[in-house]
Amino acid sequence: MNRKELDPDSSPEAAFGARLRTSREERGWKQEELAERMGYSGTHISAVETGRKRPTLPLARRADVALGTGEEFERAWRKLQHSGLLEGFPQFVEHEAQAAEIRLYEVGVIPGLLQTPEYATALAESAVKRGAITEEQAEERVALVAERQAALLRTPPPLVFVVLDEGCVRRPVGGAKVMNAQLDRVLEFAELSHTVVQVAPFDMGTHRTFDLPVYILTQPDRSLMSYAESTQRGHLERDITFVLPLLTAYHQLQAEAPSQAESVAMIKQLRKGSP
Repeated sequence: MNRKELDPDSSPEAAFGARLRTSREERGWKQEELAERMGYSGTHISAVETGRKRPTLPLARRADVALGTGEEFERAWRKLQHSGLLEGFPQFVEHEAQAAEIRLYEVGVIPGLLQTPEYATALAESAVKRGAITEEQAEERVALVAERQAALLRTPPPLVFVVLDEGCVRRPVGGAKVMNAQLDRVLEFAELSHTVVQVAPFDMGTHRTFDLPVYILTQPDRSLMSYAESTQRGHLERDITFVLPLLTAYHQLQAEAPSQAESVAMIKQLRKGSP
């Protein structure tokens, strides 16, 4: 019987398949036996184990039930789904969905929590054209934007503090129609009772405390965590020793930046095409 050797590091699908095969063999089961327990054909299980077929969420959940692995395969599936995202970001999103307070500073682009579908799509399509991500990963990014925004609709909603580098509102994305609708969305967001939006202008100079995007979460138990990223990777930090200085710097940034009223006025001028 031919046995295809797998390299779990070759792809997320291969990692999932290798894990499924190992768990099955540890129990002394053949593919047909696991397939019967899960309600799939042996051919289907073979294709998943060898990385030829991408696993689905129902399959992952059935594997957990059949193998008694808790949520191991469901977590592996979710990791596979987020394979086009920066390291640490999927974990950050899970915590973001539960946070009592969200503080963020963004550079260059409107942050996902405020993006319109058209704006998010324009960014994703641009990344595909550059060869940075696949079309499937682009769809994932746009879908994740919607999921993150839906999580804000919970009751009570989280307090959301947003500071945008001036480049976020001046950089054209997707053409005039898309950009104007996006600025309208930012203005609508600023009107909500649980949000604060500020724009950090270019002339803040050295008073701007961050050069890269930063997110700080306050969980319901008042614990803190932060997420920061560069072009190639992200980092989720839970150690309060490192998070507190970021929180202090964020408060300093808010204090130095123009007020929400001044920031809204600036965005309205841009929206009208005023200098």
